[in-house]
Amino acid sequence: MVSIIAGEKGKGKTKILLEKANEAVSKANGSVIYLDKSSKHMYELNNRIRLVNVSEFPIISADGFIGFLSGLISSDHDIEAVFLDSFLKLAVLEGVDITSTIDRIETLGEKYGITFVLSVSMDASDLPENAKKNVTVAL
Repeated sequence: MVSIIAGEKGKGKTKILLEKANEAVSKANGSVIYLDKSSKHMYELNNRIRLVNVSEFPIISADGFIGFLSGLISSDHDIEAVFLDSFLKLAVLEGVDITSTIDRIETLGEKYGITFVLSVSMDASDLPENAKKNVTVAL
């Protein structure tokens, strides 16, 4: 499953994403992972959440990002939820069509029973059709 928090930069998406991650870990039996472009939010997350600073890894394309997610999944079969802050930046999708990447993340979620929650710096009305159905918060 993919859930999207959409809104222009500076609208408060990260705060909502952090709250959702902390809420998820309190109910989780497995692992919760938070992917970010820095370690800035380390102290705002429950210590049971694995924070991954994606900028420490050489991801240069959306395909590389999907490979990165696949690697995380293959190394931990207990992942229940993955929270992605600044999704467009993490997945190297700024200014690019995100349709196929969203589809691929949905496929991973369905296959492995993982919920992906994405913070996307776009107005919800500007998202591609396959992503609009996944918007849970529009700011």
